[in-house]
Order: sequence, then C-alpha cells, then structure tokens
Amino acid sequence: MGFYRFVSPLLRAMDPERAHRLALAFLRSASRQPWLLAPWRHRPLDPETGLAVEAFGLRFPNCVGLAAGLDKDGEAVPALAALGFGFVEVGTVTPRPQPGNPGVRLWRLPEHQALINRMGFNNGGAAALAKRLQRDRPRVRVPIGVNIGKNRDTPAAEAASDYVRCLEAVYPVADYVVVNVSSPNTPGLRGLQAAPVLDELLAALEDARARLAQRLGSRPCPLLVKVAPDLTVAELEDILAVCLRRDVAGIIATNTTVARPGVTGPNAKQPGGLSGKPLFPLSNRVVAAIYRRSGGRLPIIGVGGIMSAEDAYAKIKAGASLIQVYTGFVYGGPGFPARLLADLKRLVARDGFRHVREAVGVEADRWPDP
Repeated sequence: MGFYRFVSPLLRAMDPERAHRLALAFLRSASRQPWLLAPWRHRPLDPETGLAVEAFGLRFPNCVGLAAGLDKDGEAVPALAALGFGFVEVGTVTPRPQPGNPGVRLWRLPEHQALINRMGFNNGGAAALAKRLQRDRPRVRVPIGVNIGKNRDTPAAEAASDYVRCLEAVYPVADYVVVNVSSPNTPGLRGLQAAPVLDELLAALEDARARLAQRLGSRPCPLLVKVAPDLTVAELEDILAVCLRRDVAGIIATNTTVARPGVTGPNAKQPGGLSGKPLFPLSNRVVAAIYRRSGGRLPIIGVGGIMSAEDAYAKIKAGASLIQVYTGFVYGGPGFPARLLADLKRLVARDGFRHVREAVGVEADRWPDP
C-alpha cells in the first residue's frame, strides 16, 4: 500500500489518459507476474459472507464488479480479478480496431469526484480481445463480461451487423455479453435505444446467439442491455418492453450522462459523458424505475457514482442485484474493491440481512422516476 501512496500523486499530476495507460500497463504486467500484486491481492471472501449472487444463470463470488471502459481490450483481467472484483467487464469492443476520438478526451473533476470522457470506443477490435481472453480465461475464477458496440463509421442502419460480428467473435470467451447502445461518445449510438430500432437489433443478436449456442453445443450466453441515465420514463418503459419480449437477461443501469448536475469548474463543459459522484442520483432513479416496472424479471447491474460502500448499498436497495464501479476505483486505487466489500458486508449485517439479495429493492420507492 505504501507503494501506491507514493505513486498516486504522480499519476494524478499526469494527463489523465496517460496516467490511465500507465496504470493499465502495471496491471497488465501483474497479470503475467502476480508477485507485483502482492500488496493488494484480495483474500477471497468466504462464500458464506452473504455477498455472493446468482444472476443470468451465473454465480458471482461477490456482487461488486468492474464496469466496462477501464480495460477495453481485456489486457489485465487476471490482475483485476485478483484485486477482489466478483466479475470483470471488458470493452467496449467493436468489430474493427479504431483509435477513438481525437485530441484530449479525458478530464478529471476531483472537486466533484468525477470524470468526463469522450473516448469513443478506442479499442483493438473484437478478434484481438477474444484471443487475449482465450489465453487468460483459465487463470480467472470470476465471470467475465464483454461489452460490444459498433464502429464509428458504420451507419446506424447497418449497426446490427457490427453487433452480430462482435458477438460471433467474443461468444466463446464471454460469460455474458452487454449490448452498449447508450454511450454518448459515438455519434448516433444512443438512437439505437429507440424501441423499434432496439427491437431489430436484439432480434438479430437473438438469432446469432441461437446459432452460436447450437454450433458450440452450449447454453445461450446471457445478453444484457446497457442504458443511458438521460432517458425519459416513456423511453425507459419502451426499452423494458422490448427487452422483456426479446429474452434479454438483464439491464445495466447506467452509462455516463450528458447532463452536468451541480458540476462547475474549468472542465465542467467539456464534451462527453460524466461519471462519478454527480451521476449517483440519476443512476439510482433509473435503477429504481426499472426495478419497479420489471417486478424483478430483469436483474439489474447498477453502476454510476459508487464512491463508497454506502453508495453501493444504496444502489442495491434501489433495486440492483449486482453493482459495478469505475470512477470510484480510479480515485480509490487498487485497494478500493477490498475496502468496498468489507464495508458492504458490515452494512448488510447491520441491517439484519443474512444475504445481500434480501436488500435488493427494499428502498426502490424512495427514488422518484427519472
């Protein structure tokens, strides 16, 4: 831990994207040389602690996962799992490699515990990701999710072919696949959330998934949909109707927001998606709205603004069966997952729950509709 305290100020003094690349390079090295992780390696939780979750036909050793975006190309999954995450989601990945948006595209807002990014799905392509996960999968004992999207230059009318190509590439190595139609950083992508368009996209993925499952002799890989925090109630209800009709396994709520709730300062108006603490209430409203309307038929992975165990617990009580972190991990460092789990275990026990699933949705009515 002393080492991280030493390097943390150096990383925070750097350009945010450069600091991200250096941190990921360390985690990539630690995936090959596990001794590098010794100060932070998380001792596995006893399965009886009450934080394990079963969802989408999968068993998660604990309910705290890493959100997509930090390890887009799946370079450091063994190291990330060793830090204590109960599942790791990689991506967003596209069929063809692409550099993402040009110029400065990541900003810190430390006074708000937030980030703004307009990365634009920078990644090395679905085939390269699949090859990497195939190599590393035997050393990872937690579920791995793969978040898929379309290439920037693919017209919206042809988006389904991009998602199907991604699904075909990652299907053999993914425990679940996330259909990302909610990033604000690829032009036109959020338009794919419109009910008729989403229905066609999910129909194409449903057909592809059935073919792949038959070919591989496996059960169909769960498909999840990741939604934006900026939807109206009517839009959200339309999305839920499509997801229930199309055998979607669950919802990830939410992506980053284009709003700037209470955010001020020199970088507040930078273009892109806002994550971190200001996103917390927006995300919770969507989580609770989905939980109330689906009646538990669509398990929710709650993500957005989780900076502490109290935040994680609030999102679970709003209706999330599992939660993911990103910005909290960036600010909290490699010890963040272990601290979060230890504190969350205490909170669940404090309220008399034997298992975290008993807390899911108990305060959903506290959150108004988006």
